Parts: sequence; C-alpha cells; structure tokens
Amino acid sequence: MGEKEPDAMMELGKLHRERLEYLPRMPPLLRGAFNIRKGDITSAQQDAQEIRKLFPKLFGQPSIHIVQNRGDPVTVGEELKVGVVFAGGPAPGGHNVVCGLFDHLKERNIDSKVFGFLNGTSGLMSGTYIELSESSLARFRNQGGFHMLGSDRTKLETEADFERARKVAKELDLDGLVFIGGFDTNTNAMYAAENFKVHNVKTNVVSVPSTIDGDLRNEQLQTSIGFDTVTKVYAELIANLGYDAYSAKKSYHFCRLMGRHASHVALEVALQTRPNMCLLGEEVRRRMLTLAEITSEIADLICERAAVDKNYGVLVVPEGLIEFIPDVNDLLKELNELLAKGHNDRSTIVPELSESARATFSALPDSFGTQLLFERDPHGNVQLSRIEVERLLMETVKKELSERKARGAYKGSFSAIPHYFGYEGRCALPTNFDCNYGYALGHTAGALLESSNSGYAVSVSDLTSAPEKWECGGYPLTMMMSIERRKGASGAVVNRSLVNLDGIAFKVFKEQRVNWRLTEDYRTSGPIQHFDQMYAFCFPFAHSNLNLVLR
Repeated sequence: MGEKEPDAMMELGKLHRERLEYLPRMPPLLRGAFNIRKGDITSAQQDAQEIRKLFPKLFGQPSIHIVQNRGDPVTVGEELKVGVVFAGGPAPGGHNVVCGLFDHLKERNIDSKVFGFLNGTSGLMSGTYIELSESSLARFRNQGGFHMLGSDRTKLETEADFERARKVAKELDLDGLVFIGGFDTNTNAMYAAENFKVHNVKTNVVSVPSTIDGDLRNEQLQTSIGFDTVTKVYAELIANLGYDAYSAKKSYHFCRLMGRHASHVALEVALQTRPNMCLLGEEVRRRMLTLAEITSEIADLICERAAVDKNYGVLVVPEGLIEFIPDVNDLLKELNELLAKGHNDRSTIVPELSESARATFSALPDSFGTQLLFERDPHGNVQLSRIEVERLLMETVKKELSERKARGAYKGSFSAIPHYFGYEGRCALPTNFDCNYGYALGHTAGALLESSNSGYAVSVSDLTSAPEKWECGGYPLTMMMSIERRKGASGAVVNRSLVNLDGIAFKVFKEQRVNWRLTEDYRTSGPIQHFDQMYAFCFPFAHSNLNLVLR
C-alpha cells in the first residue's frame, strides 16, 4: 500500500543545509547519449556447476559496459517503474544511490516512477512503499543513514516470501527493482532475479554494493559505499585516543572496530592513524596464532614500552578477530552447527562439543563464554558484535602481565580502557567520495535496468581517477558467488573479500608498523573535510591500487 511521504525535517543546521546543496560529480556520459556494450560470457570462479544448477535462467550472462554513443540513433528513455530497497546496516552514501537512480530515470523520461519500499525487504513483501518525488528526496541528498526509507535484515528465503514479492512487483507493474546492501543483500538480489525469471515476472533486479565493512569488493567491484566515510570517522576517534594516551601517560586504549568477517576497516584506520599495534584477522589466521600467542605478543609490546617508561598506548583490533583465531574459530563452527540444530543453552551445547572445542570453551573467561551463547544474528551465526574481544584481550593480557611481574620480567603498570567504534560511523555525513560514488552507482543502476538487465551487481570503477573519468557498468552476481554452509545447510552466496596479505596496502602496513611500536607517531585527519579542495576527492589507502608510500 502507498504511504505518505515522511514529514519535513525540523530546522536544519548550517552544515546540514550546506551538504544538501552539494552537486555530486559523476561521469558525464551517464547524462548524455550512451550505448550498452556487452562483454564476454561469464562463469563463477568457484563451484560453477552447483551455481549453474541454482540459477539456470541467469547463469553465464556477459558483463555490461556503458560507453559513449558513437553516432547511433538517439532515442528518448523509456517510461519505467522501478522499486528500491535498503537492506542491512546503513552506510553513508546510500541515500545518494536512490537520488542518482531517481534523477537518471526522470532525466531520461519525466514520466518514470520510483517506489521506495519502507523498512527494508519486509516492506517489499508487505507492499509498503512511497512514491518518491523531488520534494521527498531533497532533504536526503548527500545525507548519511538509510532513514529516508528505513532498512531491516529480513531476507527472501521461503517460496511464500518470493510469492509475496512477486505479487507486489506485479501490482506495481515494476520494470526494475534495486537492492542496496552488503554481500547478503546482493545474494538475496540474485535469488530474487532468478525467481522472477522462472515465474515470468518482467521485473529486472540489480544490486548496489553498500557496506561499511569493505568486504564486498573483488575484481568487478572496487569498493563499497560507506567504507571511505566510516574509516575517516573512526580514524579521527582513534587518533584522539592516541593523543589522550600520550597526554595522560597512564592507560592503554584497546579499540575494537566494525568488521565482522574481514579486517579492511582496521587496516585502513591503522594506515591513517599509526597505532602502536593493530591486529588483522587475516594475518592471525595465516600465522595460525592461538589466543594465548596473541596475548603474549600484546604483552611483549607492553613490556617493551614499559622498559622505556611508556605505560600507555593504542591497540586496534577488528570486530571479528576471534573468528580468525584457529582454536576459537573451530569452536565457533561447532557452536553454529549446534545452534542450527536447536540447541540453545550451555547445558545442552557443551556436552555436544568435540574434546578440543570443549577445552577451548572451558579455557575462556566465564563472561566471554556466555557471550558466545548469546542470541544468533539473522543469519544464524554467533553475533560477533556482542562479543567484546577488546575486553577479552584486556583480561588475558592483564593475567599474562601479572605472571610476568611475578617472575620479575615486567616492572611497569597496566591500566586499560576498552572502546568499540561501530554504530558511530554508519550514519555519518558522507564524504564527497561516497556522495559521488553513491550517486554514480544510482545512475548506473538506472541505465542497467533501462537496458533490461537482471541479476547484475552495479559497478563503477577506476575510482582513483577523477569522478568524471569513472567507468560504469555491471557484472553478473553469479561471477561473485560460491557455495557456503549456513544454518546447517549449503547454498550459494556472494563471496566476502578478505584483506590481501600479498597486496600493497598490507605490505606498507607491515613495513611501517615496526616503527609505531615504541613511538607516539599518531596521525590525525581531524573531522571529515567537506569543502576544502584538498579533500574534494580521495580514495582509501587500503582499497587503492596506487603505488602507496607513507611518509
């Protein structure tokens, strides 16, 4: 059912008003006459045969590239009806995707319509939407959050779910549907695209990469919306803590950053701020470090600093660190399987664990063991955002230092303060990069739908160039998928991207971090600069392919 547009905001602050006036930069060809060029037929990099069976209608499609018109006849854009859905956690720049989609369709044909489904995928299934207009979009341009429409983590899973979505798509006569979200949302978009094709629903489905974790990137998708903004927000906070530690000279700040399955955020923030230590899950896994070994390495740093009368500093860890620790990760896998089978309390779970997993669980502090048994996330996994790994490390390090002090191997003092930076960044005012990137993705989504493409992830690339030179197109989602086990069953999912330990960003980090251990060479970018020409365009260190040199 159609809903009324949200009420107008109260009086706006000066920066809020200024950001509404910002005009995103983008490739001019998206506003002119362009052609669609198809590339080679594609496949999946992993599990191709299994994925082909799951998506027989759409598997093997070509890549799509938007190129300049070289003299072909120019036609007026088609009148289209397109729906848009936010799904998953908010990411700065998401609103500009919707604005770019709306502007593109309206510029091509003024009679086109865009429907925004309220409160995520559940709004799609219930048919709860608003028809977007210039006035309703005006107060959300270049703004953070997903509150224009709202979001949730509901997924289309059962045949009843898909039937409800098909019913709504038919009732609104949708030509296209755009999902905006992370790897789970993009996975869901692919299933929806195939389901619609199987049932002869004309609605084409595309998805836009949007996640602050930075783990939805690959050879086809250079980065995701929001990563640039949140890493700058967190970098400012981490740098502030560094100078606080340096000023007071009495405490260590243990900082946990969002990033459940990958350490991109932690790596980027470390490159920007130079903490005394930053742990990356991917490196922990490669080195096969146990929790005891990680504790020992942190304690080594603290002892080294204490030896030069520095009982303070900053440590950064990713949210999902424990998932990369081999002995703890084995425990998590067993817990997820047991929880999927209906076990839901300590008395029934612990006896079912393997001997090694039971030993790991028993060795954990009681409070941490309890956190592992908290309510699952919507995907049936241990909810890592509730597991306070920074507090776990504080506790294990404190114990290790006490033992060293008893042996006479440590003479310093240890006081630690825990921090978790996550939700503070998800709805920040987007950087100019995320404003430009989101807007270009929205325009590109409109172009893909106008040319009747379905089952594609929208791609804007060459992002280290000026926005006017960015390249736009789309790649079949099946290219990015593999078979993964969830909730006790196997299915196709869009792959997560981990930190590349052979990449330039990690190599620079590895080379530089030895110099950060005993110094206070903290760096701050300060608050995000929206107007200074120095910051009009930039790209995150960790996602750049440039020959990066830190000075």
